[in-house]
Amino acid sequence: MFKPEINFQVPLVPIVGDDFCFPYLVNLNVKKKILGISHINIDVLDDIGISLLQGNGKVWHLRKKKRIICDPAGLPILTLREKSLSWHNTWKVYRAGSSDRNDLLYTVKRSSPIQMKMQLDVFLASNVSGEMCDFHVKGAYTNQSFEVYKGDTLIAEVKERFKLGSFFKGRENFELRVYPGIDYAFIVSILIIYNEIYGES
Repeated sequence: MFKPEINFQVPLVPIVGDDFCFPYLVNLNVKKKILGISHINIDVLDDIGISLLQGNGKVWHLRKKKRIICDPAGLPILTLREKSLSWHNTWKVYRAGSSDRNDLLYTVKRSSPIQMKMQLDVFLASNVSGEMCDFHVKGAYTNQSFEVYKGDTLIAEVKERFKLGSFFKGRENFELRVYPGIDYAFIVSILIIYNEIYGES
């Protein structure tokens, strides 16, 4: 079994909460599948197969999409809401099951309305001016893989694991590498939003 190298000197970056930050490299597997014709289920597993987080939502929605990330007991940790009629495909992420402005944690949107590259900007709720993003996401051209940066520093990598036939069965699999100190629940939420925006590109 993989034994992480612990670095207690690394600063923690608790976007969602301290419970999701560790002083070592975290490797996660994310499995997404469509249940029936209308529901999405997402399971986030550690490297030995223990479920850490779960996500759910409806495939289609008449007005705007919503995704909820829960702990293994089913308690909501984050609510991801798509903003209606947004040129930038904007999503807002709230604490627990809230949609109250006071519980807004961060906003994720495409870097520009018209893009040649798959890129997202993340703005923390505390970033009042919004002149410069707090995190930046750079994606691949050919699949759902991407990297997350804080300034010029790489903080997480997401790789799509393609299996022949899985897509036609409504299944997608991803590998997450979250660098020491970084909030893995935050990175999982970025993956879900990235997949919603670019999954059909």
